[in-house]
Amino acid sequence: MHQVAAQWIVGLLRDRNIPFLICGGLAAKGYGSERDLYDIDLFVPGEYFSTVVQAGQEFVSKAAAHRQEEGWDLIYVQFKYEGVKVEVGNADGPKIFDTGNEKWVPINIDFSRYETVHLLGLELPLMLRDDLIRYKSALSRPVDIEDIRDICESA
Repeated sequence: MHQVAAQWIVGLLRDRNIPFLICGGLAAKGYGSERDLYDIDLFVPGEYFSTVVQAGQEFVSKAAAHRQEEGWDLIYVQFKYEGVKVEVGNADGPKIFDTGNEKWVPINIDFSRYETVHLLGLELPLMLRDDLIRYKSALSRPVDIEDIRDICESA
């Protein structure tokens, strides 16, 4: 089902020429993570965020809003497509909670820094390995630690 959901969101974005960057578990999978995929996480530039929300309106499961939860502080929308959560973040000003320093830090989403990887039958722009490891290290949730271990072992 993740493949169908990925094809849906990527098609929606590419049809509108909206840049995007895959992060989270799917990006980790592209770099060697073995764990089951929970959802699909990606960012779009702030100027395109409302276009994405409108285009996917019929599949919204969490309305676009600013939320601070699970180590994240950002504006995002959650879609549910064929039972799969697809979370699209606004790249303007997201922060993560750095557990080591116990403070919120900005996460710089740079759409010019990516690696194209074939995943779920698609060519996807993934957040660079080092950037992904950096933010997952700061978050340090069990799932992030597992991803980092797998990514480093497969490098």
